[in-house]
Amino acid sequence: MQKTLILIIDSFYFLFKRFLPLKTYRYAVCGGSNLVFDMFLYFLCYNFVLQKQNVDLYFVVLSPHIASLFFVFPITFLTGFALNKYITFQESNIPGRIQLFRYLLVGLSGFVLSYCCMKTLVDLLGIYPTPSRFITIVVAVIYSYILQNKFSFKVVED
Repeated sequence: MQKTLILIIDSFYFLFKRFLPLKTYRYAVCGGSNLVFDMFLYFLCYNFVLQKQNVDLYFVVLSPHIASLFFVFPITFLTGFALNKYITFQESNIPGRIQLFRYLLVGLSGFVLSYCCMKTLVDLLGIYPTPSRFITIVVAVIYSYILQNKFSFKVVED
């Protein structure tokens, strides 16, 4: 399956070869796919699962746009890790459990960044949740790519 996905992804690389290195292109495709998946899940969760209602956890009440972040994060975290590990950063020689831990650290810090962006965009600036989520994801993707490349999936020299 990994080889098939890489073959499909790389078959369109010729369109971007002049502008992007292969690893950046693969990251963009994998990240873009995960972004679409995230937006789809967020939309479903916000509009249909939570029905735009607050979530009362007894010790805290979450607004629906924040609760949707919490519901979607674990799913897209796992799909994002798999895509990054097996498609984008295959050359990394760090053990998988360490990659996962580092990816989790970057993912959690990105989640905090997303939380802060969503609170700012929706609660302070009054922008609708779905477009705010898109803006937040763009910021988080740039942040994440830099850290994933330099920390989570780096190649360690012997």
